[in-house]
Amino acid sequence: MTDFVLDNSVAMRWLLETNKAADQYYAGEVLESLLKGCAIVPNLWHLEATNVLLSAEKRDEINLGEIEGFISQLENLAIQTDTMTSHHAFNRTLTLARAYKLSSYDAAYLELAIRQGLPLATLDKGLAKAASKAGVAIHLG
Repeated sequence: MTDFVLDNSVAMRWLLETNKAADQYYAGEVLESLLKGCAIVPNLWHLEATNVLLSAEKRDEINLGEIEGFISQLENLAIQTDTMTSHHAFNRTLTLARAYKLSSYDAAYLELAIRQGLPLATLDKGLAKAASKAGVAIHLG
């Protein structure tokens, strides 16, 4: 059984730490909950994660070995990929992006949470606000 939708903003904090203690604490709590449960992500999640990792590597924040180790850790977590994300892109996701002034990427997470009836784990303030307005709970919130 899937417990929540995992936004990339949370997963990337497991490797790329921030000075915001509350964000790091939340990311740690989400990771701990994932060790006992299961998350689902839209099928764009892997590309989004790869882009963040490549950008951090270009800024010399991380190296290839750290990226490879992190990817290995991600692959061992209970994270399922939703195969229907792109099917909803031209209708439900587009509508949500417009209604809540989100990027199509962020709207994909919201659409998935609504469709699955699951809470959303996110550190993105705009996405969290949209989720609240749409009646989607924040995981561990």
